Amino acid sequence: MDAREVRKDFPILDQEVNGKPLSYLDNAATSQKPRQVIDELKRFFEEDNANVHRSVHTLGERATVLYEGARAKVAEFIGAPSPRGIIFTKSATEGLNLLAYAWARHRLSEGDEIITTEMEHHSNIVSWQLACRDTGATLRAIPVRDGATLDLDAYERMLSNRTRIVTVGHVSNVLGTINPIADIAEKAHDAGAIVVCDGAQAAPHLPVDVGALGCDFYVGTGHKMCAPTGIGFLWGREALLEDMEPFHGGGDMISDVWIDHSTWNEIPYKFEAGTPPVADAIALGTAIDYLNAIGMKAIREHEIELTRYALERLREVPEIQIYGPTDPELKGGVVSFNLGDIHAHDVGTIVDSWGVAIRAGHHCSKPLMRKLGIAASARASFYLYNVEEEVDRLVEALGDVTRLMGGRS
Repeated sequence: MDAREVRKDFPILDQEVNGKPLSYLDNAATSQKPRQVIDELKRFFEEDNANVHRSVHTLGERATVLYEGARAKVAEFIGAPSPRGIIFTKSATEGLNLLAYAWARHRLSEGDEIITTEMEHHSNIVSWQLACRDTGATLRAIPVRDGATLDLDAYERMLSNRTRIVTVGHVSNVLGTINPIADIAEKAHDAGAIVVCDGAQAAPHLPVDVGALGCDFYVGTGHKMCAPTGIGFLWGREALLEDMEPFHGGGDMISDVWIDHSTWNEIPYKFEAGTPPVADAIALGTAIDYLNAIGMKAIREHEIELTRYALERLREVPEIQIYGPTDPELKGGVVSFNLGDIHAHDVGTIVDSWGVAIRAGHHCSKPLMRKLGIAASARASFYLYNVEEEVDRLVEALGDVTRLMGGRS
């Protein structure tokens, strides 16, 4: 793939920020949107806007076909066996909360255990904390080793007949670590537990096959993969979804309703109460078409090489501390770092004056920050439209940070 050609599809990148060309390196927070996705949103509202699953008129039928077509695209994109296992959510976070409410709260009891990891996003910690609070279960975390990988020996020791859920991020949003989900899932299943995988940082960047991963549930979010905000997905094994209680009550998730009781619609509609984000789901399908046309393997290869280049250039910066695996083959396109004693927020502010957009803060991963012994970090994260010149601008901007701050905290 030619990232310079790809950039032409993203109108937002063709601008200056603070008098400098925009270098958008905050893709782990959200991605930019190609013209094809923007145009599809506009086209839908101008031509097909209607509610789905409810109307027999032409617009309603067309909207439903497009909406269900997007569901099928998501299923194929992650290697799911059927669209019936794909539930549209507003985000990966909502997918995790759906599982914590509709699965965990109905099956956990005092003495049961959930295993997560020290490198998780808060979404994959707090949702389970709340489930444990309401059921008496206990949340435990797989330690992170000095090499920024999970301590799988400790994980094996943690597994027991009390383990009910193992929930792990596919790719760390801070370290970039790609976790061995298939190995983790096999050991969890041997212990009788189900496996949840947070794919928010993986699905946009590398080929995903939920069958090969061996997980029972997989969540993702559209806004990190060239789609709008407000749309995500949860994939689950159909037998598990069939056995779960609904998450929300309302229209479309019912089969029949009486005053004193109701029966539920079939999956996936049992979990999609109310009017869904129709246009956003259809635009997610368009984003998947766009990514597939380029090729997920090509995107992954581009990010490996760009991350390799970034690691080499950033090591030239005095007093820089880089977190995460050093081998770009073992990580996503995420590089977190600190610059001497300079606070990450100061780093982020100064490089923004150079038109370089990076993230600064705890990245919704406070337990990992404590593990690393830091309060925050700066983070550059790459995608299919980023090029080496943007890394060079970041390195030049970091030189300005050092000159201005002089190593002060």
